[in-house]
Parts: sequence; structure tokens; C-alpha cells
Amino acid sequence: MAYSPLQTPRFTRIRKKLPPALREAVDREVNRVCDCPSLGEAKKGDLQGVRVDKFSFVGQLYLLAYWVDDGAQTVTFLAVGGHENFYRDLKRYVK
Repeated sequence: MAYSPLQTPRFTRIRKKLPPALREAVDREVNRVCDCPSLGEAKKGDLQGVRVDKFSFVGQLYLLAYWVDDGAQTVTFLAVGGHENFYRDLKRYVK
């Protein structure tokens, strides 16, 4: 059973600024994660509870951060972006 996707305002704002082709790739990845939420790597420490899925687009690595709520069967997407400063910015947002 697929989980329902939810987006934080930050994720929506970042996604809106992406080029159309990359936005479609992010949407495909969101659908993949909703079908199987355990795809991403579970983080530890400051980011405990957050999972990060990595995917490539035109030779560039992108990361997609999300929370999974098994009880409500939802996946809340937190952020998407390149690796540079991704975890630093995510830590600021998650706190």
C-alpha cells in the first residue's frame, strides 16, 4: 500500500524554483519513496527520524529528505537539493 505524500512549505518553495526537467525527476522520486518509504538511509544524531534518498539527474547527485509516519501512512518531504550544505541546512530546519 502506497503512503500519502505531504510537503513542508520549505520543500514546496525549493521545488518551485527548480528547472522543469529536474522538478519532474523530483516528482518521480517522490512517487518511488511513497511506494517504498524504506528506500532512503535513516540518519542518526541530530537528524534522527529523518531519511534521505539519493538520486542522480544529469550526472549530478541530489538528496531528498523526508519523515515517515507509519501510523498515518504518510511521508512528509522536508527538503531536496544537491549535497553541498544539504545536511547543515537540514539540521537548522529540523531543530
